[in-house]
Amino acid sequence: MDRITALRVFVEVADCGSLTQTAQRLDMSAAMVSRYLAAAEDWLGARLLHRTTRRVSLTDAGEAALATSRQMLGLAEDVEALAGARTREPTGALRVTASPSFADAQLATAMAEFQRLHPRVELTLLVGDRALDLVEDRIDLAVRISNTLDPTVIARPLALCRSVLCASPQYLAQHGQPATLADLPAHRFATRTVGDGDVLRFDQAGAEVEVAVHGVLRTDDTIALRRAVLAGAGIGMLPTYYVGEDLRRGALVRLLPALEPATLGIHAVYLSRRHQPLAQRVLVDYLAERFGGEPAPWDRDLPRGGG
Repeated sequence: MDRITALRVFVEVADCGSLTQTAQRLDMSAAMVSRYLAAAEDWLGARLLHRTTRRVSLTDAGEAALATSRQMLGLAEDVEALAGARTREPTGALRVTASPSFADAQLATAMAEFQRLHPRVELTLLVGDRALDLVEDRIDLAVRISNTLDPTVIARPLALCRSVLCASPQYLAQHGQPATLADLPAHRFATRTVGDGDVLRFDQAGAEVEVAVHGVLRTDDTIALRRAVLAGAGIGMLPTYYVGEDLRRGALVRLLPALEPATLGIHAVYLSRRHQPLAQRVLVDYLAERFGGEPAPWDRDLPRGGG
């Protein structure tokens, strides 16, 4: 962890006497402030602060370390000013996390191409349907697909996540193609086990409508869900970032295209905007440019479908 930032957090807490105010002033989450304080105490080998539910005060060791910490911050600022433009090449290591399907379909390729532009940046990609904790798992950047994000983090919109109702030609040849919402309950579905997997939601004339369907194959993984739908297990609701190419090559057929399934936001999520490593900032900018625009790159020229 950046020791200079840890000292800056310590000095700010000493000045204002509040972790919450420090988080606001430094544009960090409260969890990140606590993490930097713990790092400063580990580095200096002493407890720097007394913490209670009402106030924060310096220990004797904290009093002794405060003046030296201010001097070190002043020296660091002088060095940064002298370095100037000579340090503009992104370097360092970043830990990034995303869902398995988005990592497979979009992010892994994007990260490889980012490294061709910035070869001095090392990237670790952690995938999983369980959202990793940015502090505990030491995550520098998370790509989250959700409309309900933690308000304590910084979130930069990257794109919209749209979904399509689709099925394989094999399934449609055997079971027919639904023409209306009312036809869906009679069909076989591959669905998600999380949330209301057997309830589909659409926007119809500006109003949300729901339809209950029969999930004959259920899974907690989007990758497995796509494979099942491709194999003819049933109709599925899948994100276009993952099945766009399947639709273009005819391996899947889009159903009921006049209906718009619920849309989610795709965000780059991180803990602090202030004192952000250059490599992280450049990566976020790169992803926003690569995935941005309306429609998103993977949604352009999608087949209209039928039904």
